[in-house]
Amino acid sequence: MSDLTQRQIKILKCVVEEFIETADPVGSETLEKKYALGISSATIRNEMMALTQLGFLKKGHLSSGRTPTSMGLKYYVRNLMAPKNLSVSDEIGAKEKIWEYRNEFDRLLHETIKELAQRTKSMAIVTTDQGTIYSCGASNLLEEPEFFNIDVAKTVLSLIDNANFWHEIIKKAGSLNPESTEIVHLLIGEDLGMEHLEPCGFIYQNYESGPHRGIIGIVGPARFRYSYVVPVVDYFAELLSTISR
Repeated sequence: MSDLTQRQIKILKCVVEEFIETADPVGSETLEKKYALGISSATIRNEMMALTQLGFLKKGHLSSGRTPTSMGLKYYVRNLMAPKNLSVSDEIGAKEKIWEYRNEFDRLLHETIKELAQRTKSMAIVTTDQGTIYSCGASNLLEEPEFFNIDVAKTVLSLIDNANFWHEIIKKAGSLNPESTEIVHLLIGEDLGMEHLEPCGFIYQNYESGPHRGIIGIVGPARFRYSYVVPVVDYFAELLSTISR
């Protein structure tokens, strides 16, 4: 990956965080006024053009502003994001919600993704080693601007029960990076392999609970509030891995 200057890194971070907040393309004037970068709008614009040429940003369809590409979002998550870990009370609250189902594994999965979907305002999914998939929270997607597009919404909803699709893209991600030690498992846009999933993202983590193993994760817009949802997904995967042993 191309090396970025400190100024470019700072601008990329601001663009991603503004895009996550607003879902709109970000212009140089917005960055100059809102983020106190200490440089002119013209300089910001030139750096945004450079970031576009490097593949971290792309031009908006109906605007002169820029939005982050999947590469830009991944760079942010892996290098710039400051995770906001759950508080002790939130961890205890989540555990209490699902503790009583620790001896009923299918029910445990249902309750876990119900809680995960509620906390992340996304669609949560979990798979098993038998190829079963459970999902919860699909209605949350319809609150996000990306899913006002009927083609995007229909495509995602059609995949809810398609366990093969989720297993295949996870397998593909593993084969592309067989030596990867990435802590964050993140698929965005073109990683998902379907035209209408370009504005979507999928964050997942592996779990292993006794004889059971699979993945648990969330589906939503590519502009997840990553600093919050990544630690939440990690926590629920860890919880699922330990609670029913």
